[in-house]
Amino acid sequence: MNRRRVAVTGLGLVSPYGGDSGDFFARLLAGESAIGFLRTEDVPRPLAMPFVACPGFSADAALGRALAGTLDRFAQLGVAAAFAAWDDAGFPRRAAAPDRESWGVTWGTALGGTLAYEKGYRDLWQRGRERLSPLSLILGLNNAANAQISIQLGLGGVSMSHTVACASSAIAIGEAFRRVRSGEAPVMVTGGSDAPQAYAVARAWEGLRVLASSDESGAPQSCRPFSVDRGGLVLGEGGAALVLEDWHHAIARGARIHGEILGYGTTCDHSHLVRPEAAGQQRALEQALADAGLTSGDIDYINAHGTATAEGDPVEVAALRAVFGERAARLPVSATKSMHGHQLGAAGAVEAIVTLLALRERALPPTANLADLDPACAGVDHVLTARRGHTLRAALSNSFAFGGSNAVLAFGAVA
Repeated sequence: MNRRRVAVTGLGLVSPYGGDSGDFFARLLAGESAIGFLRTEDVPRPLAMPFVACPGFSADAALGRALAGTLDRFAQLGVAAAFAAWDDAGFPRRAAAPDRESWGVTWGTALGGTLAYEKGYRDLWQRGRERLSPLSLILGLNNAANAQISIQLGLGGVSMSHTVACASSAIAIGEAFRRVRSGEAPVMVTGGSDAPQAYAVARAWEGLRVLASSDESGAPQSCRPFSVDRGGLVLGEGGAALVLEDWHHAIARGARIHGEILGYGTTCDHSHLVRPEAAGQQRALEQALADAGLTSGDIDYINAHGTATAEGDPVEVAALRAVFGERAARLPVSATKSMHGHQLGAAGAVEAIVTLLALRERALPPTANLADLDPACAGVDHVLTARRGHTLRAALSNSFAFGGSNAVLAFGAVA
């Protein structure tokens, strides 16, 4: 099979810091936390938890009131991120374009329109309403984001959503990559979005006992991957998107190329719903390297899944040690969720953008709040402060989900 090179020509996200992708990356390099505190007015027990919100995001401003009104929060975040990536790629927005009949969308979301469904329950059971808006079902569908992206940009190829918990958007990106590489589609929009602040969702995560706890003052430092005193993950809302393009197609139109996607590996631990296994992660890492035609010696950075859970962090480091052997001790690794939180189905896309920008800017973001390393997480080169000016050839981005689903993306720098 003739494999085509796959360029990344568009990057877009809804940033919790309020700026564009360049500002987002600069804040990460500075070690700036986006973690705030969510407090609701629910009675009798309000939510009070560290959380990463996007307070500067206005769906009406980003999408227009008419379109925003037909979308749940997760889809608003997703479509806005896709529009930003599309603009960054230099494509005009138009709904009718005959040359786009094979261009497509693959999107990731763990929760889809959960907020829309929760609003329906509140309207029926708390407010005593007998009927819901006819838009309620459409707002809640998991494919709402990818469907609207296809409609708004006039993309006539595949349009699908992937729901694979925390690996959702990494898998969406990997599947889009395969379609461009095979020649099936010259251009794909891909990424993910989630809005996990629904009351029942937050309570479910709390019940699993994997959330970091803190008061309002300590919230910015509450996510501490690889630290001996780590207490769990911090949820966040967000949307992130990439435009993947056939290399020759991109060159022919004079597009700016941020980086190259080289490979993709995905596996299942097939052992436990919530307890990760190093062997499954190791196979995904090895698959990504083999698919990219890389060796372990070619990798200069890894953006870790690094959620700050008691079980997850040591298992990921064990998988890295197994794959990289003696070189693991010199392999730079960081977990940027320590600053931007865990956007669930959007996390893989957010971290893919971080990884691409690390390669493009020749700079490595740190793991924040890592003052006392857990000995069980030792054995790799943890990045504690930003590193600049390094020669970076290739990097991996890890996404490891509940259910044992693993996805690893390999990216290359552009000379």
